[in-house]
Amino acid sequence: MMTDSTFRDTIATVDRQGKRNWIFAKQPKGRWYNIRSWVSLLYFSVFFSLPFISINGRPLFMLNVVEGKFILFGAIFWPQDFFIFGLAMLAFILFIVVFTMAFGRLFCGWMCPQTIFMELLFRRIEYWIEGDAAAQKILQQSPWNTNKIIRKTGKHIAFYALSFLIANIFLAYIIGAKALGKIITEPLSAHMGGFMAILVFSGVFYGVFAFMREQICTIVCPYGRLQGVLLDKNSILVAYDYKRGEPRGKFRKDESRAHGDCIDCMQCVRVCPTGIDIRNGTQLECVNCTACIDACDFMMAQTGRPKGLIRYASENGIANQQQLRFTPRLKVYSTVLVVLLTAISFMLGSRKPVSGTIMRTAGMLYQERGTDSLSNLYRIKLVNKTTKDIPLELRLEDEAGVVSMIGNALVHVKAEGQGEGTFFIVLPKSAIHQRKSTLYIGLYEHNERISQLRTTFLGPVQ
Repeated sequence: MMTDSTFRDTIATVDRQGKRNWIFAKQPKGRWYNIRSWVSLLYFSVFFSLPFISINGRPLFMLNVVEGKFILFGAIFWPQDFFIFGLAMLAFILFIVVFTMAFGRLFCGWMCPQTIFMELLFRRIEYWIEGDAAAQKILQQSPWNTNKIIRKTGKHIAFYALSFLIANIFLAYIIGAKALGKIITEPLSAHMGGFMAILVFSGVFYGVFAFMREQICTIVCPYGRLQGVLLDKNSILVAYDYKRGEPRGKFRKDESRAHGDCIDCMQCVRVCPTGIDIRNGTQLECVNCTACIDACDFMMAQTGRPKGLIRYASENGIANQQQLRFTPRLKVYSTVLVVLLTAISFMLGSRKPVSGTIMRTAGMLYQERGTDSLSNLYRIKLVNKTTKDIPLELRLEDEAGVVSMIGNALVHVKAEGQGEGTFFIVLPKSAIHQRKSTLYIGLYEHNERISQLRTTFLGPVQ
């Protein structure tokens, strides 16, 4: 590993004058790139199809921030469920921390939308239209002629068309596929807001993938900045085996070699989408995309040396010349991750189909009912999270009193809608032992209790 750390004073994408250094990354080839390609196909198939899949007429996945309506895998969540989102978000943040401590930036290289779309979709289009890195650089430096105009224009038209498609899919995740279909098929004047949203999203995605590119990972994304505090010497990352590779030396055929295995071919640098030299050690810009692993393995095979000079490893693993293994530390962290995922799944799966609140009428005391009973007046508001209408009966749980509805005997809650009602709770005086008593109201559908709500009963001073 290099002892000179001055490389950390700058980033590869910005020169000393603060101007952009455009990265012309060589197209990766190899085992890891092929695996990531298959993963990306699965990723794209899910991304482009998920908002159009419905269960019982309800989208499988939708995040409608406009209406405060969220659907995750067919289960609907309303603003009343935000406490679940809050707990799930805290658990998710902890999940990120633990995952990064154990597995480094594995997410960035394999699952981050920025990396997947940039490296395995947009950059492939660029390779197809402009050629590999060398051809792109020549084209960039050449004067504007017919060939350059055609290739550059064709690339940016393709980039914007793809960004426009992604923007439509992205909007479908927010408003739903049916609403998106109306924007597409109905007159533009009826959906000007939705159309403008598509244009804004298209412009953002086009700017990110055509111009910002790796700057998103190195400058904008906060996750990369967390590496410095989350990673330690036991974290798994893409690492250069400096003990095996140093000192470096150019390869010459039929020459006895007194140097390390690194032949200083710079292929690991040429394929890096963020322009770093992985041999300098762990760096902020590295997204663990494995392109350098494939490039180095190819050169090692060509020169008759063992593969794995650059590989997934920990700093301690490199220092102690140990193979990557499932250490007790990784076992503990993985167990914590499983527990967190289980907890999140339990929170989401244990939701009641109907939720609501019961409010005792403000400013009113108890009322006398005959000579031996007291009553309080309440209002109930309910939210139906299912796709069917639900008639609900209110029953007082574990108490001697009764619920006396005002108007309809049942509270009708519409599918994916709300319902409300007004009622009295009547208790015998003999059951009241304190100024404020806690009561539980059961919500029953056809004699089956589906939920329970808590309220208080106000009585006389004892």
